[in-house]
Amino acid sequence: MSTEQRRAMIVAAALPLVAEHGAAVTTGQIARAAGIGEGTVFRAFGDKDELLDACLTEAMNPGHVLRELASISLDEPLPDRLTQAAEALRAHLGRMGTVIGALHGTGHRRERGRGDRDGAREGDREGDREGDQPSPGSREASMKATREAIVELIEPDRSALRLEPEKIASVFLGMLFTRSQGPSPEELVDILLHGTLKSRESAA
Repeated sequence: MSTEQRRAMIVAAALPLVAEHGAAVTTGQIARAAGIGEGTVFRAFGDKDELLDACLTEAMNPGHVLRELASISLDEPLPDRLTQAAEALRAHLGRMGTVIGALHGTGHRRERGRGDRDGAREGDREGDREGDQPSPGSREASMKATREAIVELIEPDRSALRLEPEKIASVFLGMLFTRSQGPSPEELVDILLHGTLKSRESAA
């Protein structure tokens, strides 16, 4: 097993514990969950903070949900495709929020010197100078990839829609990512596709 594979295995075992205990989780607990010795944890990660940072990065990794979105069949009706997408994205946001909340609630703050936050910000500035290309791994890149995945789900029905798939995808994500208690995935898709009026005459 390579070092990267070992790190990924440890992070996968650690994530449920981090979600439950936050920064209070011990490396001994993580080692037992991973079925390895505690020394192996420290051979893969310099210290516990580096491991917690890796858990936070993994929780925020959009790769998993992007694969779920890509697996949705384009042969299904548009409402079904978007409902599945909403459910997958809500689940991803929930998992991410649980891990971030647990870590922040127990005092852990990602160390800037380890890499991606300051690097992403600097990369974003470089991207702005070079022409609107978000840096890989940045929040902007994640949102761009997610929006493109939703556009792909909408595209087969382009001819039946009054708005461009790109605009519908932006509205869909805006509704989905609202911090307030929003509608269920089914309700969200119904509102997106059919509005909130019972009929056009209702607004007269």
